[in-house]
Amino acid sequence: MSDDYKFFEQVNKAFDKAAAYTNLDKGLLAQMKICNDVLHVTFPLEKDDGSIEVIEGWRVEHSHHKLPTKGGIRYAMTVNEDETMALAALMTYKCAVVNVPFGGAKGGIKIDKSKYTDSEIERITRRYTFELYKKNFIGPGSDVPAPDYGTGEREMAWILDTFRQLNSDINADGCVTGKPISQGGIRGRTEATGRGVYYGIMEACQSKEDMKDLDLDTGIEGKTFIVQGLGNVGYHAAKYLTEAGAIMVGVAEIEGSVYDENGIDLQKLTEYRKENGTIIGFEGTTELKGKNKALEAECDILIPAALENQINAENCERIKAKIIGEAANGPTTSEAHDYLKKKGTLIIPDNYLNAGGVTVSYFEWLKNLSHVRFGRLGKRFEETSYRKILSVIENISDRMFTEQELSYLAQGAGEYELVDSGLAETMISSYNEINELRKKHDVDLRTAAYINGIEKVGIIYESMGIFP
Repeated sequence: MSDDYKFFEQVNKAFDKAAAYTNLDKGLLAQMKICNDVLHVTFPLEKDDGSIEVIEGWRVEHSHHKLPTKGGIRYAMTVNEDETMALAALMTYKCAVVNVPFGGAKGGIKIDKSKYTDSEIERITRRYTFELYKKNFIGPGSDVPAPDYGTGEREMAWILDTFRQLNSDINADGCVTGKPISQGGIRGRTEATGRGVYYGIMEACQSKEDMKDLDLDTGIEGKTFIVQGLGNVGYHAAKYLTEAGAIMVGVAEIEGSVYDENGIDLQKLTEYRKENGTIIGFEGTTELKGKNKALEAECDILIPAALENQINAENCERIKAKIIGEAANGPTTSEAHDYLKKKGTLIIPDNYLNAGGVTVSYFEWLKNLSHVRFGRLGKRFEETSYRKILSVIENISDRMFTEQELSYLAQGAGEYELVDSGLAETMISSYNEINELRKKHDVDLRTAAYINGIEKVGIIYESMGIFP
């Protein structure tokens, strides 16, 4: 990544562009842009061989207009204060866009996970949690972390266990989301961000007007796509798109890129990579030489699902995709965005499209506070009611349903079904909200999403009486 790239500056450029379309007080806007609290921690790690290493980490709470603040924790060598501030700011606007009542936050530890043992990663995670707790940067009512790049259920379980040892709060399970199901997690959280990406792209592709402008047919089926990054988000976005009839023609990973215009089987590619440690050489594919060359290959939809600053001034002129679905945070720089917008590319922005994760994290947090699993109270009641209706249909139509048909037709909604329904409703209704603003102000979707988020946060600040 370029040394002069400032991620937080990129976020604020987009903010300023959108703020010009609002009637909010300039002082309020200035307050909204800044990060309220920035915590920088350093602590010693005793490694398995007895040596001592200093570990560096951050936690940023961007906005307290709603509590708790919410945002993931990433483990990567790219982690720094600027990146963490930018991601925290994005979380504020993202939560507002999808009507999730959290302020934005983000955290990270600057490490290369591959260089540490599991026991060392556990000690790092637990000590980081302790540092957050000491400064009141974690708690079900104050700041709730979640997984991000380099972290997952395992790390969230360690965070919860450490918090419980420090605090006897009955709502302790709500101090972190993305946990294992057995420890208060929620069904559907693992695939939530990728599934949200699918719902957002699907809804965008339903627009006859936009698809006509792009010379594409309406709907997902038959569209080709390329995904950069087959991590949790990229994998699940690709999975649901292919299940809906889209064709994956390219994949970019850290070890290189492959392409096949006839389509790449996602499951077989995943298995091949597990066995060989690389996607290069997968059957029927052509290796694309050069860093991230798959981003520049022919396709209808490009899905950057890795890190920020992937589509930039250096490569934007070679991007051929007609639709860019930003599954990662900040994958497109402001300069590249402006160029692609003039070219006519439809960019579905990160501050909306990858909000599926925080949406389902919100559902998990609600589950933890209510201490009851979604669907537990109503699932059987629904099934009994549906069976009564089907019984009446049988009596008046002389049509007898098989037990298999009854089981399918009378199925009540369990936790996964309710979570998925809530995610779909959130992503689809939020897209239509920002699309209406896009048309009203004649702007792009990114600016419309920022307008949407800024106005919602601004209304809360004004109602507090802090600003005129």
